[in-house]
Amino acid sequence: MTEETIHYKSEGRIATITINRPDKAHAFNISMLQSLYKKLEQADNDDRIKCIIIKSTGDRFFSAGYDLKEIQGAPENVKKITEWGRKVNYRILTLKKIVISQIQGRAIGFGVLMILASDLRVFADRPKEELYIHLPELAISAFPQTGATLLPLLAFGLSYAKHLLYTADRVGLEELKNINFPDRIFALEELEEATVSFAKQIAKYQNPFLFLPKAMLNIMNKNYIEACMDLEDECGKMAYTKGVNVKELDEFIKEIYKNYP
Repeated sequence: MTEETIHYKSEGRIATITINRPDKAHAFNISMLQSLYKKLEQADNDDRIKCIIIKSTGDRFFSAGYDLKEIQGAPENVKKITEWGRKVNYRILTLKKIVISQIQGRAIGFGVLMILASDLRVFADRPKEELYIHLPELAISAFPQTGATLLPLLAFGLSYAKHLLYTADRVGLEELKNINFPDRIFALEELEEATVSFAKQIAKYQNPFLFLPKAMLNIMNKNYIEACMDLEDECGKMAYTKGVNVKELDEFIKEIYKNYP
């Protein structure tokens, strides 16, 4: 492994993108988001590649989300990280290639969103204190954008999306199994090899049967996905406007109901 924070390798039909910032719990800064986006594009444009695995080094964190130190007190950085976070998650959703997240540890914020945006998810079989998903945005006064309302809704439905956002509960593997979220679960020591083997099985499908169903599902939801991300951005601007009172919020909400029928 090199010192790159986003490492890329391809072998046969599989591309592997590895998040490599263990000293910061694999938290994303702007340059990492930009690099991840480029690596996703690289894999999608490589005719040899059929599946993309997204994983991270070590066994403590899949990703702790955004690097909050980079954006604190820096409105321009907030804007950039929101822009690139949205781009990455939208790209994962709409790539031709099948994206598989390999989750070996804790996932927080944007780390969870990458998992939700992926097509398939492979988890290590670990107890809740070692592996969970966690959306703390509302609890830490960070407005849920870059897919933080849309992606839980797509993955879990309205009721559980509200549960994740409003309670900020840490959800472990047993709870995720109860809602049939993991596609595969392997022992931690087998995770690396087993995920590649799983990806190779998916990659055996003929290209039209691999890529077209994903394209169809995306096209069926394309306008909805884009509108939801636009709505997140519009509401985010309002949320961060200083001095907004309840009456102004009420008028704003009435207006967005009209604009997003």
